[in-house]
Amino acid sequence: MTLKSAAFAAVMGCAVTPAVAQDYTLHFQHFVSPLSANPTYFMEPWAKAIEEQSGGRLKIVLHPFMELGGAAPEMYDMIADGIVDGGWVIPGYEAGRFPEAEALELPFMTTKSAEEASAAAWEYTQEFLMDDFADVHLIAAHMHGPGLVHKRGPLIETVEDFNGLTLRGPTRTATMLLEKLGATAVGMPVPAFPEALAKGVVDGGAITWEQSPSLKLDELTDSHSDVAGDHALYNLYFLWAMNHDVYDSLPADLQAIIDANSGLYASRWAGYAHDTGDALGREIMAAANDIGEISEAETARMVSLGDEVVAEWIAEMDAKGFDGVALVDAARSDVAAAAGTKGAFVQN
Repeated sequence: MTLKSAAFAAVMGCAVTPAVAQDYTLHFQHFVSPLSANPTYFMEPWAKAIEEQSGGRLKIVLHPFMELGGAAPEMYDMIADGIVDGGWVIPGYEAGRFPEAEALELPFMTTKSAEEASAAAWEYTQEFLMDDFADVHLIAAHMHGPGLVHKRGPLIETVEDFNGLTLRGPTRTATMLLEKLGATAVGMPVPAFPEALAKGVVDGGAITWEQSPSLKLDELTDSHSDVAGDHALYNLYFLWAMNHDVYDSLPADLQAIIDANSGLYASRWAGYAHDTGDALGREIMAAANDIGEISEAETARMVSLGDEVVAEWIAEMDAKGFDGVALVDAARSDVAAAAGTKGAFVQN
């Protein structure tokens, strides 16, 4: 029985036996293939853990590809409004709505481990973003793995190689960096990227290793260029959340099970999922295309341009009444504190 069904039965005066009333089915939605890393290594085992730990009383049904309706940028409001019981949110898809979250998405901010970046994301979220996300019950805040440039044609070796390229930009701050590098950046969600490549709308784009196979980038691109060093060209911030009323309607013992699979633990778990997917995705791309690392010297030039993006972002935040320097410093501190902790996640 879903929560909505239980409520309907109560309103209509239908008899609901105690045994039936203790069973709950929640519907969580996301916008990617069920075969991609997060659903495979986090969402599905997370849902299975909830069901097993509840003795089958609480079941989470996952709906990929937005099959319950709506579009990926609408996910936060769909959860907050109870259209879905829970799901996956990219706050950056609503540019300007959650500006403090962008600190984690600034160029070269996070390390190349999604698990480490996700631990930092949870800590930063606790410090600055809980009021922003007060409309939902937060389960995890996490990052994916390092983004890199996938394109038709040869590897990128110098900053000048970006000149004349039209590239898909995943976030506002990543788009700002691509423009600084000399490319024409086109913002678009993940599902639109393969078609844009196939039709020649873009020459390539910035995205992770783990998303590459499901987007058929082994067929649609020729080369994959990552930056040198321990920090990612860009990263993306996510939420795994559920509707407040749905959570509050659950019995205390079921809430406790969700709580035990939330917070830093769940955030690291989601990051671990992306690290796992990145390793597999890289192997698949390496079997088909050229993979290269931009030199340390050229990466340093890119970092300098990234610093310009950071300075501009700080100025924007200051103009909005935030302390931009404090936000950047806090994000960097949280990232530094999590550095070297990859492998800390162990599933209960």
